[in-house]
Amino acid sequence: MEIEKVKCLIIGSGPAGYTAAIYAGRANLSPVLYQGLQPGGQLTTTTEVENFPGYPEGIDGPKLMEDLQKQAERFGANLRFGIATAADLSKAPYKITIDEEKVLEADTVIISTGATAKYLGLEDEKKYAGMGVSACATCDGFFYRKKTVAVVGGGDTACEEAIYLAGLASKVYLLVRKPFLRASKIMQERVMNHEKIEVLFEHNAEGLYGTNGVEGVHLVKRKGEVDEKHYDLPVDGFFLAIGHKPNSDIFKPYLDTDEIGYIITEGDSPRTKVPGVFAAGDVADPHYRQAITAAGSGCKAAIEAERYLSAKGLLPKE
Repeated sequence: MEIEKVKCLIIGSGPAGYTAAIYAGRANLSPVLYQGLQPGGQLTTTTEVENFPGYPEGIDGPKLMEDLQKQAERFGANLRFGIATAADLSKAPYKITIDEEKVLEADTVIISTGATAKYLGLEDEKKYAGMGVSACATCDGFFYRKKTVAVVGGGDTACEEAIYLAGLASKVYLLVRKPFLRASKIMQERVMNHEKIEVLFEHNAEGLYGTNGVEGVHLVKRKGEVDEKHYDLPVDGFFLAIGHKPNSDIFKPYLDTDEIGYIITEGDSPRTKVPGVFAAGDVADPHYRQAITAAGSGCKAAIEAERYLSAKGLLPKE
């Protein structure tokens, strides 16, 4: 198997990975970045991004990622297609296998593999992606001011998203599969007492409809019961809040993760428990999951990588 030695390996290409590549490139670390399954990350599935600083008129998600990519390349980052399929972080240099056919021995590793939003698995979710279907209320809620939306989920995240959207939309339906909410007591109370939120218990979404975007959701109430009922609910937006899966599986034998799989870092830093291995962006962020926070953590990770290499005497000689 082919082996290549690198100073700084970045795995993943969302705002965290690209920002890490910009900083690592400018620090003369000759970073190598593998773009992963979804080059550009989650933002490439978003139409308009209005909350990334510096774009007063907003910017297309794919265009924003293209700009970040060009900036990383300008400073010497070596961007490649490929997926990390195995990892050995037991000792330095760390070994990362790409596409099961090539091994990179890296002095530092920045993990920015992101987290994948969970979907219901409906064909219509793909059909209406960016046209009324979203997995991020903070990102897309603004587009539904004074409109009607549905949120799917019954945990704390779903309740938080419903409350956030209720500050913008005229009406929010919370679609809950079970006859109860799993959320904490305080979140349940806030949702149940909110005048704009209506909780629909024992409801499953079976599909979406609309001509040029989502116009409503096909619902089934008390699915499988004798009193099962099918009906359509007109909505302008359909928000998924059933969780995210961090893309951290290959690193779990070596790094600490929480019960969901988010990589645990030291305090407010991107440092993991393995020296020289850093985690940035959504793979280590169960709380914010924003492009700007991911970019910030990518910056931190690259600075930490440079300091680590400097302390070890591994920086390139001028």
